[in-house]
Amino acid sequence: MTETASQARQGVGVSAQRPDAVLKVTGEFAYASDLWLEGMVWGATLRSPHASAWIRGVDVGPALAIPGVRAVLTHEDVPGEKFYGLDVKDQPVLAIDQVRYQGEPVALVAADHPETARRAAAAIVVRYEPRAAVTDPRESRNFVRYQPVRKGDTFEADVVVTGEYEVGMQDQAFLGPESGLAVPAEDGGVDLYIATQWLHVDRDQLAPCLGLPPDKVRLTLSGVGGAFGAREDLSMQVHACMLALRLNRPVKISYGREESFFGHVHRHPARMRYEHGATRDGRLVYVKADILLDGGAYCSSSPAVVGNAASLGAGPYEVPNVRVDATGVYTNNPPCGAMRGFGAVQACYAYESQMDRLAEACGLSPVEVRVRNAVSQGSALITGQVIDSPAPLADMLRDLESFPLPAPAGQDLRALPGGVSQTTHGEQVRRGVGYGVGIKNICFSEGFDDYSTARVRAELVGGEPHVTVHTAAAEVGQGLVTIQAQIARTELGVEQVTVATADTSVGSAGSSSASRQSYVTGGAVKAACEAVRERFSGLPAREALEKFGPIEETREYRHRPTYPLHPETGQGDSHTQLALCVHRAVVDVDVELGLVKVVELAAVQDVGRVLNPQALEGQIHGGSAQGLGLALMEEIQVRDGVVLNPSFTDYLIPTILDMPPMTLKILENPDPAAPYGLRGAGEPPTLSSTPAIAAAVRAATGLRLTRVPIRPEDIALVHNGEGSHGRCA
Repeated sequence: MTETASQARQGVGVSAQRPDAVLKVTGEFAYASDLWLEGMVWGATLRSPHASAWIRGVDVGPALAIPGVRAVLTHEDVPGEKFYGLDVKDQPVLAIDQVRYQGEPVALVAADHPETARRAAAAIVVRYEPRAAVTDPRESRNFVRYQPVRKGDTFEADVVVTGEYEVGMQDQAFLGPESGLAVPAEDGGVDLYIATQWLHVDRDQLAPCLGLPPDKVRLTLSGVGGAFGAREDLSMQVHACMLALRLNRPVKISYGREESFFGHVHRHPARMRYEHGATRDGRLVYVKADILLDGGAYCSSSPAVVGNAASLGAGPYEVPNVRVDATGVYTNNPPCGAMRGFGAVQACYAYESQMDRLAEACGLSPVEVRVRNAVSQGSALITGQVIDSPAPLADMLRDLESFPLPAPAGQDLRALPGGVSQTTHGEQVRRGVGYGVGIKNICFSEGFDDYSTARVRAELVGGEPHVTVHTAAAEVGQGLVTIQAQIARTELGVEQVTVATADTSVGSAGSSSASRQSYVTGGAVKAACEAVRERFSGLPAREALEKFGPIEETREYRHRPTYPLHPETGQGDSHTQLALCVHRAVVDVDVELGLVKVVELAAVQDVGRVLNPQALEGQIHGGSAQGLGLALMEEIQVRDGVVLNPSFTDYLIPTILDMPPMTLKILENPDPAAPYGLRGAGEPPTLSSTPAIAAAVRAATGLRLTRVPIRPEDIALVHNGEGSHGRCA
């Protein structure tokens, strides 16, 4: 992907046009699923139908007998290590003697046609001995991580509110399913063209499984159709490479939508119990929380998710006494890992629901109770970490409260719950308003060596200065390619900038997650540009390059150090940066039918420094939309370990008709420790939008509604006198 600017300089702070914008709108952009190479064959995966079972035998003969089938592989054909994983190598390349979740890969097929490959995979005979599956996380005694947080010793208060909350399993629901092309190389290695979030960690997991040194496993980023955390883990990468090396010819694997649901991790479902104690005037005395996260069958990034849920478990509020217990467990449910918000989303829904209950108990407004407890610069988190950059939460809440409310819906059916289906003409429609606040860590935490590498080359092309920026940072739709070019223009004063395709021939850039790439890769590009500029010796770019010839510099950038949480007290400076977003939601609810229409979302977010205004607004809109989905419609339905809705027919995501107009106020309070003073912005709106919408539905219905997503029956059955359905107590 390249960007060359022939127009006036578009540096930091300008809404520079995305280089891929027109191609994506017209459908000409090449995604990983569009990869093609002469002579390639197609791969397919056989997956387990059982959540838990022993494998007593595998017969590949029927598959090999099908014309056009080139290879069938099982775990016996793995050329190197048989296990991989992000944090713990616990996930088998192909199941060995057992399966631990529905959808676990058991065998691979390569064939001349994709349909032939799929038929052959279905023809493999596997003898399973099903066994009892552990699917209730409360019954699991197999811990991924337990992280307590302890602070203070006073757990009595004038006002006490308790609540039990639940968050369902959300899917990242990217539109471009997993796909990649593996090409065997003459040196005995393999070149993989892949849609991923983290090229180098993919390589470092692949190489041992393939029995190859890392330098013989080369990855190049292909077009990514969304990610949101689901592409941090391996999916088809090792399978395609195994087939390519076995056959010595290119192999493409491209999942369909249903297989995609089984091929990647999801957001951890959570069960949480909270107790808040406060003075009569609503000032927090203590918070107790028990957070249980279902990690599914394998570890993935669950330890870090548990750490986030623990350290941010009481929200952006000053609390002198804390007892938080966050636990992640293994089950036979689908594996869970990274998704936008990363542990903080689940906790945010619970502690914000509690703040609303506290406001009610103290006779305060939802905004006032939050203002009275809001953190500011100099406040300490429950982990003891001091917020040492601007955190104007109280002002943000007051700003949000001052926004005008939208006008009543009137009789326009398009504005009512149910829309033009004419389920109502407004007879049983009630309006509610709710607020939500979220705090999210930016970049990797707890001592992880978090860095990025950038190579910048300046040279004359056709007599004009030209700059090439090369990093391994994955562009997953967030606009990073645009930002890299803007930084180069700003630092070097050069209009023509090309951002080279990301690959593993340059040093690692880490993952495109944790809202970190503008911070870390932006910092690396800035540092490399500064090194190039220093070699200009004070001359303008053209003169310097005429005198010195091409100039190239490579730099690594690291943020300030972080430290692991203490395993017993949870104390420690575990995060490098924190970001705040606050939402107000306005909803109309048909209480007879249980239908919800989100009328408006308003948000105030502090981003430190705006690098690209239009891209930033898109991130806030996108994060808010995913929060809306979690609040009202998105959930992978799992029963006894079996996924019931692996399709976009039955797994519902917000459309343009579900997403309301948004009112935004973006604040710029620079973080002195960050490049340009920026503050990562992609994840915080995902946190606060969900509890704001849930609070608005509660305000409209008068129901407790302690679980998200809120379903129509949670509202309608109660108002029609049919009980709480166990979800609205």
